[in-house]
Order: sequence, then C-alpha cells, then structure tokens
Amino acid sequence: MEKDLVKISKYLSYVLRHKPDSIGLKLDEQGWALIDELIEKTVDVALTRDLVDLVVETSDKRRFAIGGNGNHIRANQGHSIEVDLQLSVVIPPDYLLHGTAERNVKSIGESGLTKGSRHHVHLTESLAVAKAVGSRYGKPVIFTVDARRMHLDGYSFYKTVNNVWLTESVPSQYLKRT
Repeated sequence: MEKDLVKISKYLSYVLRHKPDSIGLKLDEQGWALIDELIEKTVDVALTRDLVDLVVETSDKRRFAIGGNGNHIRANQGHSIEVDLQLSVVIPPDYLLHGTAERNVKSIGESGLTKGSRHHVHLTESLAVAKAVGSRYGKPVIFTVDARRMHLDGYSFYKTVNNVWLTESVPSQYLKRT
C-alpha cells in the first residue's frame, strides 16, 4: 500500500505542480483544483477520494492541502506553472539550509541558488530535511544560508504551511558549505 501512496503522491505532484493540462484539469489562480474533477479526469492511476485524503494526510512533507470546504486540493509549493499561493513575507530565522548533490556545488559557488523552472528556491530549518533532499541525487552537500543578512539586505522570504522556506534566489555571498 505504501508503494501505491508514493505513486499517487508523485502523480499528484506532477499534475498539480507542473502539468494539469496533461489531463485537462483546470486550476484556479491560487492553484486549487476540484477534487472530483481531478478524480474524474485521472486515467493513469486508480484514484479515489479516500486515496486522495490518505495521501494528503500521510505525506511526510505535507505536499498538498485540502481547501474549499473539503472540495479542492492544491500543491503547497514547487510549482513550475504560474500560481499565486498568497504567501506573506515572513522574517526568516538567522540561518536556513539547502541540501543538494555534490555535482551542483561548482555552479552554486558561481551562481548561488537559483529557482530554475520553479517559482522559488526551497530552504529548510531542518538538517535532516536538507540531508534527505541532497541525498536524492547522490552524496548530499549542505549549504547554510545567511538568511538574516539576506533579509536585512532586502530579500523577501516566505514560509509555506509545511515549513518550507521560499525565496527568489540566494546569491553565493550568502552561502557557506556546511
């Protein structure tokens, strides 16, 4: 069953963060989709309302949220499509972390952390989370971000409901390899 939940979570991430049009799903400006429409248009996975609820409730990273009186779902962050998550600017802690793979260290040293095709750079307060993210593609490398100095220099930070910190970019002068 756990394997099925991972498959469904990956599917929901793909559809709700990157390609709703792959199944003809319509998201509103804030990224919300009707759960019934999502289930109706899904053909690749045997999706039911109970499975959607289970994935949302048991996801260790809390990737999704249920809203709209329980009738809507959206991804909490990580979109490559245009959505307005309606996040407010928040003062960050003094330091945040970013986990990556060894192969990215040189480019990060040259260009800092960039959002690429996503809306924001993802950061965390948790060393365990940073290590887990970095280890997805090999030996993890952890960078410490001087978030306090960035904030004082005018950079904006946002915090999602699942404790992911977001910012537009992190120039290399604010990074230290841990």
